[in-house]
Amino acid sequence: MFIHWGLYSILGKGEWIRSHQKLSIEDYQPYFESFNPTKYNPRDWAKAAKKAGMKYVVLTAKHHDGFCLFDSAYTDYKVTNTPAGRDLVKEFVEAVREEGLKVGLYFSLIDWYHKDFPKFGDLNHPMRDNLDFKDEEIDFDNYLTFMHNQVEEIVTNYGKLDILWFDYSYEALFGEKWRATELIKMVRKHQPDVVVDNRLETSGEGFGSIVTDNINLYSGDFVSPEQIVPHEGIRNYKGEFIPWELCLTMNNNWAYNPTDKLYKPSSVLIRKLVECVSKNGNMILNVGPDALGCINEESQSILADFGRWMDKNSEAIYGNGYAGLPKPEWGYYSRKGNTIYAHVLEQPIGPLALIGLSEDNIKRMSFLHDGSEVKISKSWTTFAYEGICFAQYGEVPHFTYPLPNPIDSVIKIELKG
Repeated sequence: MFIHWGLYSILGKGEWIRSHQKLSIEDYQPYFESFNPTKYNPRDWAKAAKKAGMKYVVLTAKHHDGFCLFDSAYTDYKVTNTPAGRDLVKEFVEAVREEGLKVGLYFSLIDWYHKDFPKFGDLNHPMRDNLDFKDEEIDFDNYLTFMHNQVEEIVTNYGKLDILWFDYSYEALFGEKWRATELIKMVRKHQPDVVVDNRLETSGEGFGSIVTDNINLYSGDFVSPEQIVPHEGIRNYKGEFIPWELCLTMNNNWAYNPTDKLYKPSSVLIRKLVECVSKNGNMILNVGPDALGCINEESQSILADFGRWMDKNSEAIYGNGYAGLPKPEWGYYSRKGNTIYAHVLEQPIGPLALIGLSEDNIKRMSFLHDGSEVKISKSWTTFAYEGICFAQYGEVPHFTYPLPNPIDSVIKIELKG
């Protein structure tokens, strides 16, 4: 679960609202002065994530607006100076750990509040077109020292972190412009096991050096495509899979936006998870709690649908990856060791063609959700298709029977060896 939450949740127009509407610090100040999420209970978030089958949760400890949900010693622009009056990151990491989930924190490399971050002419800064800042002199090294200090707070004040999600690099601001080698060495010193994304080098638009034969120290551990599933996963220059994770919204906004009702159906999101796994990838699904700290009903409903499907079929997700077989027309294959999982998304007519699998190598087949037998079909309708193995469920070989789950019916195929 990805969680985008901060001052922008009060406006309800997305986390980029300062940039999109070119709001000054003064324009934005009322939201700082009124931030008081009286219903904030990160245990509710963690329980919802766990019930949905998620294994870790990543929270925006600091987004581009510069506001910190943690008690930073290097700025006054933090949650402890709002009516909330306490370190909400601390409560978050404790709640997530209590549910047995892995802890992740998102940290923006960008800061639209800091006086020494580039403004006029920048691609994104709210004051990018404000002539008052055209000739402003800034000390970017001072900003970098500040940013590094805050990252060190994140990686030293909250115990073991499992994921550190940096965001993001663009134009000339990438790699060593962030003093990235120094930064990642400091992170690894304090958190040697933490998994880091690739956005010290790039954004969702690119992969970075992790796919090349010259991997930088700060390349990250995985690629983070955004709002699009790579058509064949992500591979390096040798054609080998590298770790990747789709980051995806339920509607079209990361942060809370009550007017955005364009939610993707649960069936689509579940199938996208399956597609990612079939391509040796993973998925992190976002929620944007409201200003009070609550996850809305639409998001809760989607999470509940994930939970119901995962409760029966998670074996075909956890620990699974690319099956090394041609993609079937009816869905996807995933694989874990000597077991193939056929994710049947489309209703077959008659027996199901298991393209790429040999009858001689199949030990047993069953539906994953209930363990009921799936047979190798000997229907006369298949005789013309020599060399293709067909699966049959239902009593009459050439009849068409409805799939047990309209979202994804998973057939567990155990191989002989």
